[in-house]
Amino acid sequence: MSLTQPVVSDHQLARLLQIGIVLEEVVEARSAKHAEETSGEHDQAILDLLEHAELESAEHRRQLEELIDDLEADTVPFEEIEMLVEAQYEADKDFDGVLYDQLCNEETAYKFYDDLIEAIEASDVTFTIDRERLLDVLSEIREDEAEGVEDVTDLMEDHQ
Repeated sequence: MSLTQPVVSDHQLARLLQIGIVLEEVVEARSAKHAEETSGEHDQAILDLLEHAELESAEHRRQLEELIDDLEADTVPFEEIEMLVEAQYEADKDFDGVLYDQLCNEETAYKFYDDLIEAIEASDVTFTIDRERLLDVLSEIREDEAEGVEDVTDLMEDHQ
């Protein structure tokens, strides 16, 4: 399954949307972990950024799950992803590490949604879900991720 080619079926679309959910779950879990482990160590702007990222990722997951429900596909439970992140990811308490990690998360998500939108637009398949609604939701999420990249970048510049 590649995003360098058009999306060719509902099944492939559902799997790609599930990948988006996993990305959002990882961002949500990492943001929560960073906020928990760094509270009091950094200024309020960083904690606000992490809280916003966590809430935004939860909203993106909800939106993606709604799209998948229309395709009648299953999703990966958040608890499984959260345990995986906790077991394999040690949050860096260093100021720069937290922000660089957040920047990487936002950029990865932006690129994924940008590629997914391009693959859907290149497809001539009729999905069981309304294409315009699908692209509207994904475009809105991609825009949120772009704003997230800007917010992290601005915060990094303010703290230099």
